[in-house]
Amino acid sequence: MSSDNVSRIVSARVNDPAAIAAAAARRVKATSLLGEHGKAVIIAADHPARGANGVGGDPSAMADRFELLERLCTALERPGVTGVLATADILEDLLLLGVLDGKSVFGSMNRAGLAGSVFEIDDRFTGYDAETIAAMGFDGGKMLTRIALDDPATPSALANTARAVNELNDHQLIAMVEPFISIWQDGKIHNDLSPEAVVKSITIASGLGRRTAYTWLKLPVVEDMERVLASSTLPALLLGGEVTDPDAAFASWGRALKLPTAQGLVVGRSLLHPSDGDVAGAVDRAVSLL
Repeated sequence: MSSDNVSRIVSARVNDPAAIAAAAARRVKATSLLGEHGKAVIIAADHPARGANGVGGDPSAMADRFELLERLCTALERPGVTGVLATADILEDLLLLGVLDGKSVFGSMNRAGLAGSVFEIDDRFTGYDAETIAAMGFDGGKMLTRIALDDPATPSALANTARAVNELNDHQLIAMVEPFISIWQDGKIHNDLSPEAVVKSITIASGLGRRTAYTWLKLPVVEDMERVLASSTLPALLLGGEVTDPDAAFASWGRALKLPTAQGLVVGRSLLHPSDGDVAGAVDRAVSLL
C-alpha cells in the first residue's frame, strides 16, 4: 500500500476520528447480497484478530497491515466480488480508503477464542455487536461457533451465538453462523470435518435463536456435500479455509455451489495469499466458478 494511503488513514485516525462514521454514512450500499451471477463472493479478513496470522509456511503472512490492505483492495476491485468480512479495525481502514461502495459488509463479532489458547472455545464477543453493525449501515454479522462436547465453555458459546442471532434478526440483518464440531487433541482444538460432524454442527446451529429468518450458515466444503447441505434449508456460504491444493479446492467449491442452498463463497487466505502470489488471478478464478 502506498505511503500516501497509509498516511491518509493515520491522519484521519489522529486528527478526525469522526471521518470513519462519515465515510460509513456516505457509502453506497449494495443493492443485493448476491452479484449479477446470482451468488455471493465475500472476501474474509478477520483472521488477525484471533492471532491467526499464518498462511502456509509463513507464520506472519497476514500480520503486515499495509500489505493486507493492499491485497484486500486488489480483491475488492475485481469484477464479481460482492463483499467483505472483517473486524472493525480493518473495515474502518477500508471505509477511509473509499473501497466499500456497492459491496456487502459483514462485521466479525466474536474474537476472544484466540488461536492456540487454552480458552479457545470460550469465544466471547469482543468485536462488533448488532447495534453497531446496524448503525454503520452494514449488512450483517458473523460468529464462529465451535461446539466442543468435552469443553464446559460450549454452552456459553452457544448462548452468546443465540443472543447475537436474536439481536441481528431484530435489526433485520444477516446472522452468519460458522459452526464446527471441535475436539481437544494434544492441547489444541481441531475441527472435525467429517460429513457426519458437519451435519451435526449444521443441525445445532440452525436451531439457535428465537428466529432464523435472517440466519445464514458459513460452512466448510467436505466430502458428500449433497448430504451435508441437505441438513438445513438455511442459505449457506461456503468457506475456503487454507488451501494446499488449489485445483482440488476450486473443483470442490464448484461442485458444492451447484447445490440449492449454496449461495456463494466466503474466502480469505486462499484468495488473499495464493501460492503464486497473484491475488487478482485467484479471485477471478473463484468468481468464474459462479
